[in-house]
Amino acid sequence: MAVRLSVFLLQLGLAVNGPARTGAAKMKVVEEPNAFGLNNPFLPQASRLQPKRDPSPLTGPAHLFRLSGKCFSLVESTYKYEFCPFHNVTQHEQTFRWNAYSGVLGIWHEWEITNNTFRGMWMRDGDSCRARSRQSKVELTCGKNNRLAHVSEPSTCVYALTFETPLVCHPHSLLVYPTLPEALQQRWDQVEQDLADELITAQGYEKLLRELFEDAGYLKAPRENEPTQQEGATRGLETETLENCNKARSALSEEIERLTSLLSLHGIPHERPTDVTSEQLQGDPGLRDNTL
Repeated sequence: MAVRLSVFLLQLGLAVNGPARTGAAKMKVVEEPNAFGLNNPFLPQASRLQPKRDPSPLTGPAHLFRLSGKCFSLVESTYKYEFCPFHNVTQHEQTFRWNAYSGVLGIWHEWEITNNTFRGMWMRDGDSCRARSRQSKVELTCGKNNRLAHVSEPSTCVYALTFETPLVCHPHSLLVYPTLPEALQQRWDQVEQDLADELITAQGYEKLLRELFEDAGYLKAPRENEPTQQEGATRGLETETLENCNKARSALSEEIERLTSLLSLHGIPHERPTDVTSEQLQGDPGLRDNTL
């Protein structure tokens, strides 16, 4: 009985594994990843994000510093957003696509200040988006709990977040003046006095306050490659010179001649447009520098 059982097991082994072959090649096992690149959803999210720089230092109301080191998330549609105060804002696509997006929507940069009040936190220098970087503005509003309440994208690559917290429910919780050191408070007092005495204009007042907030670390000085709105408008005005207008007129005249010749070649009736004389392109005197 034992002999028959041994024979049966031997036959079963041969049937499953086949006869042993001398020098048989080993099977090559190819392990292919189920996702590629930095956006592999099976990798820890922290290892997939590559911020361009470190966050700015902690500034602003000291009672908000307790939020530093914490993160608050919100899932909307197929995306999970994470807001880490004084650190960054990130977005993670909640799918198993091989190229699911995970990226930085902004790194803590500066405050937005209006009327002696911290209005929002700007997160800039996020992942590249077309010809610029993604950025986010976080509005702080009163709420019973710390939570990320809403996320939207009002314009391409610019995000708007609403963060609720009981830390800003007091009417004076976001005032700028009380957070300043005494020296800067005295400097602000002098600016206010100069404005009241009409020693400076409203524009000069705003400029001096901005410099004060920059010295406090609440605002960052504009970068050389990021002109302010006023500078951008001035540059745009400078391009509207008489020389540029004449160049545009010359190019337009050449195009008219080409199209006129083409119509004549095919026998298509047409009327020649009235020529624009140089006197009509003398330019707006308001664009010239008439100072002596």
